[in-house]
Amino acid sequence: MEPMIADLALILICAGVMTLIFKKLKQPLVLGYIVAGFLASPNMPYMPSVSDLDGVHLWSDIGVIFLLFALGLEFSFKKIMKMGSAPIIAAGTIIACMMTVGYTTGYLFGWSQMDSIFLGGMLAMSSTTIIFKAFDDMGLRQQQFASMVLSVLIIEDILAIVLMVMLSTLAVSQQFEGMQMVTSIAKLVFFLVLWFVVGIYLIPLFLKKAKSLMSEETMLIVALGLCFGMVVLASTVGFSPAFGAFIMGSILAETVEAERIEHLVSPVKDLFGAIFFVSVGMMVDVQLIAQYIVPILCIIAAIMVGQTVFSTLGFLLSGQSLKTSMQCSFSLTQIGEFAFILATLGTSLGVTSDFLYPIVVAVSVFTTFTTPYMIRLAVPAYNVLYKHLPDRWKSFLDRYASGTPSMAEHDSHWRAYLVQVGRVLLIYGVLCIAVVSVMLGIVEPTLESFIPGSWLALATAILTLLVVSPFLRPLMMKENHSAEFQALWNDSTFNRAPLVAVQLLRILLGAMVVSYVLGRTVNWSGTLGILVIVCVVFAIISSRGLRKQSARMEETFTANLNQRERQAARQRQRPKYAGRLVERDVHLSDFTIPVGIDWAGKTLAELNLGRSYGVHVASVLRGHKRLNIPSGQTPILPGDRLQVIGSDDQLATFAHALETKSLEAARVEERSEEEMKLRRVVIDAASPFVGQSLQQSGIRQEYRCLVVGLEAEDNPSLVSPNPKKPLHAGDIIWVVGEEKDITALEQACHATSL
Repeated sequence: MEPMIADLALILICAGVMTLIFKKLKQPLVLGYIVAGFLASPNMPYMPSVSDLDGVHLWSDIGVIFLLFALGLEFSFKKIMKMGSAPIIAAGTIIACMMTVGYTTGYLFGWSQMDSIFLGGMLAMSSTTIIFKAFDDMGLRQQQFASMVLSVLIIEDILAIVLMVMLSTLAVSQQFEGMQMVTSIAKLVFFLVLWFVVGIYLIPLFLKKAKSLMSEETMLIVALGLCFGMVVLASTVGFSPAFGAFIMGSILAETVEAERIEHLVSPVKDLFGAIFFVSVGMMVDVQLIAQYIVPILCIIAAIMVGQTVFSTLGFLLSGQSLKTSMQCSFSLTQIGEFAFILATLGTSLGVTSDFLYPIVVAVSVFTTFTTPYMIRLAVPAYNVLYKHLPDRWKSFLDRYASGTPSMAEHDSHWRAYLVQVGRVLLIYGVLCIAVVSVMLGIVEPTLESFIPGSWLALATAILTLLVVSPFLRPLMMKENHSAEFQALWNDSTFNRAPLVAVQLLRILLGAMVVSYVLGRTVNWSGTLGILVIVCVVFAIISSRGLRKQSARMEETFTANLNQRERQAARQRQRPKYAGRLVERDVHLSDFTIPVGIDWAGKTLAELNLGRSYGVHVASVLRGHKRLNIPSGQTPILPGDRLQVIGSDDQLATFAHALETKSLEAARVEERSEEEMKLRRVVIDAASPFVGQSLQQSGIRQEYRCLVVGLEAEDNPSLVSPNPKKPLHAGDIIWVVGEEKDITALEQACHATSL
């Protein structure tokens, strides 16, 4: 047998056993995978071990790709824009402070600079998987602070991707060079914008055209093909494969097929993700852990103290209350999957020491176990701290949390206008550079065999200008008639000079692109060259065809970008009063009614959720229909999504009750399936059913048993029962029912079961 197959069998058997054990212990499955990896590794002498570590590492690299692809499917750049500044401020503060804590910790132990830098990156990223597993187990997903934690984790995920790219660049250069780092960041932004814009424009159109051909199998293959295609492209331009997978996932996340793709990819992601975490466990060396027990304990303390202090500070700076800030910060006191990915990156690049990997695994295991206890500790710690705070500090924190910054209308218009112009310059500037690069780097060499040398440069220049013109025109002219521009123009004559200067600067940038393309063809003399450039720029600006073409392209892009949001808005639009709740602790949360619970079919008046749990149903989403402010006579059906208003405690109680009902329904269903029996029952002379028909006997109504066959005394063959024919002594009836019901039937009629 091939060693790779034997290794895979060992890995999956160990992972399966550990999964069952950790599921029984109600612990995160990630820890089970790590333990399975340790058991299957050469470091465990009493167990069979894998023989081909290189093959396992290859599978683990594929696992990282799937993990980041799945993360991208759950991510949305638009969500970041709509979250406002609060999560960004909190996440930025946390990452900056924790990277400093990690770097300082490594430096104090005398570790190398790269070890300290990578340790800082690992400590800066909390575990999304572990945190929300803890929230689920503790019934906290519906509380208000949990949504804030989710927002920060989303920001941390995208910043972690950026951090991976920066650390990869830093690892290759092995030194801090300001210009090189700026160049790397500029390269990252360039390709990020290019891939996202082109992907959002082309991929939804492709999925729409091929929708009729997209079975589940085809959709899975296409999605994985797009994923690995972007992986190869990202690797080609110098980024990590995981970055390419994340980008393609985030592009597909904006399509209407995102949930379907996520569902199809999930089993594959679970398989290779498990292999990745098992490979992490294989790196655990007990001897190294014992040798570095002091650094491990110090890093754990750095995470606990650093996250509770600096995360609280970050959430306070973002405008959260002290209680919410502490609940959020105490939830983030662990490291997880991104720490493993960064550790794998450092190991694969050969820039981190061998001891760093097992140290990080040991720290992650410990902090994972302590996460639920830290979450429970948040409120008691807040009560103690708030009790001892000076009154002026309490007053300041309350005012800061409830305050909203104001801005003058004039400054608001300028800021909005400059943001619009900056977005236009970034997007269309990247597209223009990309088009020119492709035309000069790929198309021109291709045309070389068809066009003579003296005409090749001129033909390429003309073709390049034709292709780049739809992007060059909005670069120079878009947003020069926007509402903000008009408001600033009419507001004051002092605004007109800077507005004209901004517009001239944009035209100058467009002219620079034109001059670069034309400058490669003919050595234009000064006046003639300027005249040609001015004519080309004027032709591009004044062309109505280009204006319409640019508008159509932008409309298509906007429609593709917003198609999933429009679909979700029709299904999940919140009531208009959702943002105007008076109490800080009162908010909306969504619940889905499981199949099989006894609430299904009852009206809201019968359930009386307000009296039982203190919550109120604001709306009911049923399929594509929404019932806002439902009446008491509205029935609740399986699969309904309820939007419920209440406080954190009330919503937690309601969530627990719903989960309890669901478990009871599952137990009833399981018990019913196990106890359904088919049995022959003899009607003896003493039976009260003698002389009665099946309709009169009440066997179905009173004993909940179904008579499916009859063997009459005078006719031993099995026939379908006649409900109106009387039963006789010696008849045999075949009944279906639960064990207890058939037993009751036998006892009632004093029959003998054969």
